[in-house]
Amino acid sequence: MPRLDPPNPNTYSERQNEVAAAITSGPRGGLRGPLAMWLHRPELADRAQSFGQYCRYDSSLPPILSELGILVTARCWSAEYEWFAHKRIALEAGLDPEIAEAIRQRKRPSFADKAQEVVHDFALALHNDKRVNQDLYDKAVATLGSDAVVDLVAVLGYYSFVSMTLNVFEVMPPADVPREMD
Repeated sequence: MPRLDPPNPNTYSERQNEVAAAITSGPRGGLRGPLAMWLHRPELADRAQSFGQYCRYDSSLPPILSELGILVTARCWSAEYEWFAHKRIALEAGLDPEIAEAIRQRKRPSFADKAQEVVHDFALALHNDKRVNQDLYDKAVATLGSDAVVDLVAVLGYYSFVSMTLNVFEVMPPADVPREMD
């Protein structure tokens, strides 16, 4: 059970109805996870879902790289719901299941793809060290380009916010889904 139940649709304010309708009619197709929690504050939900839509659907990162960054973030935060929600998407985007499993186990994956390795290392450094050293930054820019590095930072920041929300309010995957975080 989450610490805080999502607002009841039968008692939504006018603004909650507007924001809920915008979220459910968009690419997400539903109101779940952190979005349901944020709807307690409809202005927050509106702005956060807009930022999230950019990070997930409109950034310059190809889906496989974005989803890899999201999985690293979910693991760094041990955000069970985030892992549940994005592991499948990452695998569908082409991420090797062995890479996902290594991340889940907090082991360094083997990478055949240089861009994936850079995203992994950049995300891990930023989450663990709270910064990225010059060599890694230069490698990221050379591999991904400056625009993609800006978008990567946005993805990592947004999904940290998502993970914090999920962890604080103890939002978990459905009960019939096995837990994967320790």
